[in-house]
Formats: sequence, C-alpha cells, structure tokens
Amino acid sequence: MPAGEPRRAIATVCLSGTLEDKLAAAAAAGFDGVELFENDLVASAASPAEIRQRCADLGLTIDLYQPFRDFEAVPPDVLRANLRRAERKFDVVEQLGVDLVLVCSTTSPDAVDDDELAAEQLRLLAERAAARGVRVAYEALAWGRFVNTYEHSWRIVRSADHPALGLCLDSFHVFSRGGDPTLIRTIPGDKLFFLQLADAPRLDMDVLQWSRHHRLFPGQGSFDLPTFVDHVLSTGYRGPLSLEVFNDVFRQADPKPAALDAMRSLRLLEEQVGLPVAAPAPELSGLAFAELTVDEDAAAKLAEALAALGFERTGEHASKPVQLWEQGGARVLLNAKAEAPDSAAIGALAVRSADPSRSASRADAMHAPILPRTRGPQEANLASVAAPDGTEVFFCGDSDSWLADFPGAGAPPASGLGITGIDHIALTQPFDHFDEAALFYRSVVGLEPEPIAEYAAPFGMVRTRGVVDPGGSVRIALTGTLVRRGEWAPAVRDPQHIAFACDDVLAAARALRERGAPVLRVPDNYYDDLDARLDLDGELLAQLRQNSVLHDRDEHGEYLHVCTQVLGSRIFFELVQRIGGYAGYGVPNAPVRMAAHRRQRLAADG
Repeated sequence: MPAGEPRRAIATVCLSGTLEDKLAAAAAAGFDGVELFENDLVASAASPAEIRQRCADLGLTIDLYQPFRDFEAVPPDVLRANLRRAERKFDVVEQLGVDLVLVCSTTSPDAVDDDELAAEQLRLLAERAAARGVRVAYEALAWGRFVNTYEHSWRIVRSADHPALGLCLDSFHVFSRGGDPTLIRTIPGDKLFFLQLADAPRLDMDVLQWSRHHRLFPGQGSFDLPTFVDHVLSTGYRGPLSLEVFNDVFRQADPKPAALDAMRSLRLLEEQVGLPVAAPAPELSGLAFAELTVDEDAAAKLAEALAALGFERTGEHASKPVQLWEQGGARVLLNAKAEAPDSAAIGALAVRSADPSRSASRADAMHAPILPRTRGPQEANLASVAAPDGTEVFFCGDSDSWLADFPGAGAPPASGLGITGIDHIALTQPFDHFDEAALFYRSVVGLEPEPIAEYAAPFGMVRTRGVVDPGGSVRIALTGTLVRRGEWAPAVRDPQHIAFACDDVLAAARALRERGAPVLRVPDNYYDDLDARLDLDGELLAQLRQNSVLHDRDEHGEYLHVCTQVLGSRIFFELVQRIGGYAGYGVPNAPVRMAAHRRQRLAADG
C-alpha cells in the first residue's frame, strides 16, 4: 500500500435508497469509489453512461461491477449461454467505464465438481474480458456449490493462469467458514484484484442467511479484521479498501448517516493496521458532567430529586438558563431549553480528556465535526460533537475550567449521601443506531465496547452494551429494543438515566427513605427469588428488601443499586456501589426495574 491514506470504496448494496441516493451518500461521506451492484443499476432509469457521468460529477470512481454469477464448470450449451451473457455485461461495464467485474463461485445445479474445467472456462472468460479491456475477479462464496474457500478459488485462478483473472477476497466468506487468513500472505499482490470487507456477530446459523442479513461494518462485530487486512496488505495489494455489507437495518436507514458510519468504520480499521488516520485518542479520566434538557415543570421535579439525593445547587450559568448541581465529584446541569411539557432528556455529557484539542481533532478526522456553539467572550471554549442519537459529547480538560462559567460555584459539597461521581450514563438508542453508537464512541471518543447482553423485558427483547475507557473511568451503557412496532409500548418510552457512584448504597437508600425521596419500589417477589438464588445473609437481604435496593453478583464482585422513579418524560437517577471487581450494570435486574417503572408511571397517570 502506498504511503498515505488508501482509497476507500463502498458497495451500493450497503445503503438504502435508489442508486442516485446511494451515490450521493457515498460521495458526501468522503468515499473515493463504489462497487456498483447490478440490481441497483437495473432499477435505475439512468443509462450506464449517465451513471458514469454522475459518479464523475460526484468525484467517485466505479471500482467494480458485481456480481456475475454461475459461470464456471458447466456443460457446453450452458457455457455458450454464459459467454453470451458475459458479452452483454461487458457492454454495460464499457459504458460505465469499469475495468473490473466480480464473478462469484457457482451455486448452479448445472455445474460439476471439476477444477480443471472451472479453470479452463474462467480462462476463456478472462480472454473475452481482456479483449474488452476488462479484468475478472473470482470470489469464493461461503455457500458456493463446490468452491467455497479462498484457498480453493486461488488454486483455480492459479491453474487458469491468465493476467486478466485474479481473486476477490471477502472477509465474511473467509471468517464465516472458520478459515485461516494466514495463507493470504502467500498470494502475489498483483493477483489480488479486489478486497471486500465486512464484520459480523458470531452466530450459529445458515451461512447464506447470516451473510444476507447480519453483516456489520468493521469494528461492529466479532471478526479479526485488522489481522485479515494486515495479511492482505503484506502481499503488496494496491486496490481500495471496500465495504460490502448486507444488513437489514442499514438497507432501510437514511443512507447519509449510514455512509458516514461506514466511513468511520474504515478509518478505525485503517488505524488498527497502522495506516495514518488520526491522532490517538487521549487518555480519559472520568465524566465531567451530564446535562439534562428540561422544561420548567420537569426542572422542578429533577431539582427536588437532586436535593433529596444530597446534591446542592451551586451556580447558574452566566448567560444561559442552566443550573449547576454538585455533590462530591458528580455534576449535573439542568438546561431549561426544552419546550415539550414535562420534558426531560440527557442532552449532553462531557468526558475529561488529557488533551481536549487532540480529542476534537480526532473527532473531526473520524467524521464527527465539531458542532457550532454560541458563547460569551469570557466563557469556556468547549468543543463538542454529536453522537448518532443527537446527544452532545463535550471534551473537557482535567482542570474543569468550564466551572468558571457558573459564577459563585466553588468546591462541591462533600456531604450528602456519599456520592463520589458519575459511575455511568445510560442512553437508550433507536433500533437503527445501536451498532452505529457503539462504533461512534469507540472511534471518536476512544471507548472500547464490551460484550453485548440481551434479555427478555416486559415489552420484548432488549439489547445492551457498555462502552468504557481502558481505566474504567468513563462508562456509557447503550440500550435498545430489538424490535419496536405499533403503539403498544411501556409507559416510559426510551428511558435514560444517570448512575452515581456511592460509597454505601444501603446507607444512602435508608436516608432516601427517611427523606421521602421518590425511590422506585421493588416488589417482594424479587427478594424471594434473590434469597433462593444467592443465599444472602439474612440481615443483608432484609436491608435490601426494606430499602428497595437491587443486587447483582458475578465472579468478580457484587453490585448494589437503587433507582428513583421516572422524573419528567424519561429520566431517572440511580445510586450504585461496586464491590470487588464487578464491572457490569446490573443487567439481570433490568426487567424488574422496567416493570416497576411502568407501575409507577401508570399509577401517577391514573
């Protein structure tokens, strides 16, 4: 690969919309070229020549026309028909200005298991292609009838021995069959005509269905793509890094943000293989604040709840209707700019960065541009970017100089309920933003995704995934429903919460009960089950039950947490205590909490 950035391409099949929509989205995201999927061209009213000009106007090249199927190892009469079909496709690629056509290994019932015949017929196709100024990239489909590994396809290409015939390598087809990519290093780089990249979760299912519905962009799944790409680049491969991702969500989503997500995934992958992309993400040292966007009614409820939790209102922003509430190292801002009645949502969060300017520079390089922001001449210049769900992410220095924007704010109160800081922030993601959000926080902010957990909640399956910095000081829990249709839904749609770290949750819960704070009531059935499962000390179990404290345990430690009721439209607070090396979020207790929140909201509405 030459010095500098590689060329980047995306298959039109990755994106939703018409061909024109897809090309515009790819260009806007900064891709250099596209793989043109045959179905997209067939459905377009534009001629191949017009598509060629459209791509040129957008600054895109057409790097591959695909796919040409079921060609090789067939009887003579079928071969004649296939060659005729190929000549018509060469007419099309000539008008498109493309010099590379993808041929997938056959799945045809007409084909026979004969490598020599396959090589002979592919050589004939390559000769026809070369006469038209076209090359052929042969790809082993993981579900190919006879050729389903890249090693097998390479043997056939090597046997055919024609300069216009080479390989297309697709990471999904290699990893989905459990293939070893190490042998890629033995293939001459000039015989690797094209590289297609896709990630995917590990699933135990039919490989064709896995491929057609569950591929992901790099960094969103379980495949070791950095090692795979490193093997390819070691051969001297000089072509583009191209994405070919079949995914039901991406193919129904707005193509513009999907294309940006795709570009971000490629840049992260390039960074992982040592290509120059962006400055490394600076070290993080915690969450500086969480900002709640509220209307007047919700602001009053949240202020009352914060006071009950031991927070004090320590300042008001110099030029904006924003209150600062503090306790220990935890800071919450109430920004009274919402207009909808009883509205409350997490509008922003801030991470402490060892180098905020480098964090901002990295965000821009990862296609998360700095948001415009109005500020007074003496106010802190905090850079922020928008996460896929619209949440603003600020980059603050370790000195917390932004506190100067709140006249009168001094040292945060040390008393209260023993809250020491923000443990994590939980954000419910729209269904089509879940994987995108994890990739955003990984590539832009420098957080690492944790394993995905799924659980059955009262209103369907829920998926959750934490993203955390290496030191464990910044934690964000991303949650989303797998399917949401119709109007039947929880009384609290898409809840969000701020979890505060606490030295002694049981003591804090007792204090909350004495203050009449809006603590969420947990049913007795939960504690009966807890007793049966964990055989807790009787006194501890009684204290948990009396104070509505939830409990979780794993091989590393324990987790105590207590929740407030939902305040405003979708916000609640949580106090958490981590004991030992527990690093989770109390996921087994989530269905109990969700059902309790629904009861609370229905009772309030009734």
